Amino acid sequence: MLVLNCSTKLLMLEKMLKSHFPESLKVYGAVMNINRGNPFQKEVVLDSWPRFKAVITRRKKEAETDDLDHYTNAYAVFYKDVKAFQGLLEKGDVINWEQVFQIQGLQSELYDVSKAVADSKQLDVKLTSFQAVCFSPASTLPDTCIVKSSPPRLTYLSIAEADLLNRTWSRGGNEQCLQYLASLISCFPSVCVRDDKGKPISWSITDQFATMCHSYTMPEHRRKGFNQLVALTLARKLQSRGFPCQGNVLDDNVASIGLLKSIRAEFLPCRFHRLILTPAAFSG
Repeated sequence: MLVLNCSTKLLMLEKMLKSHFPESLKVYGAVMNINRGNPFQKEVVLDSWPRFKAVITRRKKEAETDDLDHYTNAYAVFYKDVKAFQGLLEKGDVINWEQVFQIQGLQSELYDVSKAVADSKQLDVKLTSFQAVCFSPASTLPDTCIVKSSPPRLTYLSIAEADLLNRTWSRGGNEQCLQYLASLISCFPSVCVRDDKGKPISWSITDQFATMCHSYTMPEHRRKGFNQLVALTLARKLQSRGFPCQGNVLDDNVASIGLLKSIRAEFLPCRFHRLILTPAAFSG
């Protein structure tokens, strides 16, 4: 096991990961952010270099953490050999098993391997599985002139609006999420439509893995084209910075699936898996 700190090697890793799309997308997004200022204080752990078989991105150990904050305490995984991934999990200093955390990835064995190791350490594991999507290159995205009302005020979110996002996100409603959303807003691209009084009415943000998330429109402003406008604008913004434009959607979210199809998003052959792991000390 080794931590990859060399900037030249990290750039090499970024190029290597690109050849393993789409399964490597989560790790690739995290590595891109590391190579562009590392605003979320991440680092990369591999089984070996340069012929690695497994790679995990994690929060730097010296970074301030909250043991209950599974939003920030997040690991992204990509492996060429599942046994190499299992080997990294079993090493005592790769994962902090004493806190609530999440593991993300786009490979089918992720859950079974992680759960087997977690069970041996008496952690509860909760799996959520999503359809994974990517957006087309900007040149082939639909036109954004789709709003069915007067031209909207298109801008970005501010940290002061993290509370609104926390209250409207299905995964939110707690202090850890509030702080996490504030960090995402301050570190990564967002897009927001505002009403005449300057209040946000539709938005989307980007997470620590360069994934579009928390796309939301206030109920009284739906069916006006704002969702499409925000999604396409954020997709173009990410692509202009060299990032792949990726997202996730639950199987029963019919409205979002319809939106993604309408803007020509590609539904990937692999699924996105998010595991939330909770030590016994924090259960119940």
